[in-house]
Amino acid sequence: MRALVTLLCGATVLTACSSPPEPGPVFDNENGTELTCLTHQPQPPGPRYTDESMRSTGETLALLRYYTAHGRKPFCDGKTPTDADKQWAQVYVTLGADRANVTALLD
Repeated sequence: MRALVTLLCGATVLTACSSPPEPGPVFDNENGTELTCLTHQPQPPGPRYTDESMRSTGETLALLRYYTAHGRKPFCDGKTPTDADKQWAQVYVTLGADRANVTALLD
């Protein structure tokens, strides 16, 4: 019995140590509505966008669609992109999208 408990405890520790990383925030596409300006992303992208094995097609497409349609628009508050905004724009480009749509966010 003691050996079984030891074996089960070891398996639990191994499982906990090999659990996948926290996927991070979901990109805020402002509900996909037609926009006249952008809002800042509250958090930088996490592994759900930067780790290929964790990417969701639906989430990735929402990000691509958002910047393709709105990436050239100014921010509603008139401020420049935050570091988080720049990181999201870089993910957009890394995914193979047209950098011209987010040039203002990256420069």
